[in-house]
Amino acid sequence: MTHTAFTLLALVGWSIALVMSLGIFRSMLVLRGNRKANSFSASGEDFDGFGKRLTRAHANCYECLPLIAIVMLYAIATGQAVITDGLAFVVLGARIAQSITHIISTSHVFVLIRFGFFLVQLLVVLYWLTQLISI
Repeated sequence: MTHTAFTLLALVGWSIALVMSLGIFRSMLVLRGNRKANSFSASGEDFDGFGKRLTRAHANCYECLPLIAIVMLYAIATGQAVITDGLAFVVLGARIAQSITHIISTSHVFVLIRFGFFLVQLLVVLYWLTQLISI
């Protein structure tokens, strides 16, 4: 399995882990009688703190995953994964770090750190695009 293929699957796995965490968090609120099952906002705006951060971290993953996944799938489908393999784990690490940073805090410093991890992903994908287009 190429690094690109592994990373693609790991990005999906990370998104699943976040949605499962969100499901467990919400289920605990329902089971404790703190919330009704049909009372949750998809945006997380009905939470303060951890619940809102977890909801937004998950949403951020599914908002960005298509951009990364399409480029990786293109590279795999066209036999050019060698272009994406070298930085695939960097993208995976930056995505996970971005999510964890988002879950920890939304303070000014943490937002800047989170943006740094996002920027790494964006720059790598842009680099991949330029390399894939130039061949």
